[in-house]
Amino acid sequence: MKTILITAAVSLALAVVIGAFGAHGLKSKLSPEMMDVYKTGVEYHFYHALGLLLVGILSIQMPSSLINFSALFLFLGIVIFSGSLYVLAITGIKWIGAITPIGGLCFIAGWLLLVLAVLKK
Repeated sequence: MKTILITAAVSLALAVVIGAFGAHGLKSKLSPEMMDVYKTGVEYHFYHALGLLLVGILSIQMPSSLINFSALFLFLGIVIFSGSLYVLAITGIKWIGAITPIGGLCFIAGWLLLVLAVLKK
């Protein structure tokens, strides 16, 4: 429970740092297309880190393994989806974009596991 909240808080702090780095350190170095890719990574990072915070709060109110797995999949989604977009934008390595949808599936799985956890209560 505490682990989820700590992970969410660290993820949110990293989203701010990564977003600021992109806005100030990469804006002049990336093409507009790659800057959009980077911004998409930051946007989804923020959304799902906030979701992870919500899941952490819910895990205190209604502890369950489904909620823990929901948190895990949201975190994996941040790492895989946003992480792959960051790497793609900064390095231009196109094949890394092939793993981005796996992160998207992790996001979907995380939210559906939350639905199941709530229905089960």
